[in-house]
Amino acid sequence: MRIASLLPAATEIVGALGRAEDLVAVTFECDHPPGVRDRVPVVVRTVLTEGMTPVEIDACVRERAAAGLPMYDLDREALRAAAPDVVVTQDLCQVCALPGHTVAQALTEIGLDDVAVHSFDPHTLEEVLDGIAALAAGLGADAGPLLTDLRSRLDAVGTALAARPRPRVLVLEWTDPPFLPGHWVPELVRLAGGDPVSGVDGGRSVAASWDDLAAAERPDAVVVTPCGYGLDAACEQAAGVAERLPGVPLVAIDSASYVVRAAPRLVDGIEALAHALHPDAVPAPPPGRVARIA
Repeated sequence: MRIASLLPAATEIVGALGRAEDLVAVTFECDHPPGVRDRVPVVVRTVLTEGMTPVEIDACVRERAAAGLPMYDLDREALRAAAPDVVVTQDLCQVCALPGHTVAQALTEIGLDDVAVHSFDPHTLEEVLDGIAALAAGLGADAGPLLTDLRSRLDAVGTALAARPRPRVLVLEWTDPPFLPGHWVPELVRLAGGDPVSGVDGGRSVAASWDDLAAAERPDAVVVTPCGYGLDAACEQAAGVAERLPGVPLVAIDSASYVVRAAPRLVDGIEALAHALHPDAVPAPPPGRVARIA
C-alpha cells in the first residue's frame, strides 16, 4: 500500500506500525521516523519563513486567517507523481496542518479522486489511541502490540504517582502572545501527576493576557511547550516567561515531538513531564525531551 501522509502525527504512527517503507509522500514537518524526509518526497510546505519570531508567526497566522489565505502549500504534481493508494489528512486544526477539505479538492483536481482518504482528528488522548487503531485497520496493520505497550507505560506512570501530591501547573502552548492549551494537553498534565490550572479539555487553545496570568493565583510550576518547537526553543522562550512570571518554577519540553503531535510519543511526553514534576518518583527520560529551568 502506497501511503501519502500529509500529517506529521500520521507519519509517526505509520512508522511505529512498521510501515515506514510504504510512505510515498510526507510534509516538511515529518521528522519521525528519523530520516523520512531524506527518502520520501515532501509535498506540503508552510508559507511561514524560517527565523520568524513567535509574535511574527502569530501575526502572520491571524492576517492570513482573516484574509482566507492558506498556511500551507500542497505540491499537487508531486502528490500526483507519488500515486498513493491512501492519503492521511486532518481537519482538527487549519493552523497546524493542511486541512482535509483542501486535500480532497486537490485530489479531485489532479485526477486522484478514487484514492482512499483517511482523516485523523483526535481531541483527547483516548481518541489518539483509538485513532491509531483505526489508521492501522485502514492500512491493514496490527496496532495491538503498540497500543498494549503505550497503555502499559501509562499504567506504570499512574501507579508511580497514585499517592503523590499534585502540583498546580500552568501550561503555555504559545508565549508571545500567551496561549493556554486545549485538546489532550490538560489531560497529559493530569496523567503526569499535575493539576492543570487552565486550558480547555478536548477544545482549542485560547489566548490569554500576561496581566491576567500574573494576577491569578500563583501555580506551582509553569510548563513552556510552544506549539511546533523543540526543547532548545522552548528553553529560550522560557526566559521571557520568567520575566513575566518571576519566581515560578519553569519546565520546558519538546512540544513538537512530545506534546502537540497526536502520536505514540505523547506517552514519552507524559513520562518526561511526570519526571519533571515528580523527579523522585519517575525515572529520568532520555536527554533532549524536558528541562527544568528554575
